[in-house]
Amino acid sequence: MAFYQFHKAQIINATPDDLWDFISSPSNLKLITPDHMGFDITSSNAEQKMYEGMIVSYKVSPFPGFNTNWVTEITHVRDKEFFVDEQRIGPYTFWHHQHILEPLDQVVVMKDIITYQPPFGILGAIANRVYIRKALNKIFNYRKKAIEEYFAERGLGYMTLV
Repeated sequence: MAFYQFHKAQIINATPDDLWDFISSPSNLKLITPDHMGFDITSSNAEQKMYEGMIVSYKVSPFPGFNTNWVTEITHVRDKEFFVDEQRIGPYTFWHHQHILEPLDQVVVMKDIITYQPPFGILGAIANRVYIRKALNKIFNYRKKAIEEYFAERGLGYMTLV
């Protein structure tokens, strides 16, 4: 069973406080998720700031014609530096997502590192090669634009590193 990693890094012209306020609120996930994914938060705690042990549940369509529940736990939080969410129930056999903030002069480098394992063994490996990896790229490209627009509306800029 293969594990895969997906990396993205972005430079955001914002303060660590402003960026942290945005990304540490589960309710903002809907703002940065493509509409075609049918993403809806179903837990009642989405308006709270995240904390270690927080459970957040969603309904999502990771690929056309397949709807599922996705439950994640926030397992690690270091205020204004990083947090980790891990899937407890959902479409992957394993999902571990690190969100890392690194202040750099007047900007913040935001890194996402996702370690995941698709279900179904060799079929999952084929699905990763044919679909999953490309879908993750599309999702994070959408997030890039959504975050760019969010901070541009507040008079801040944004650019992509990788």
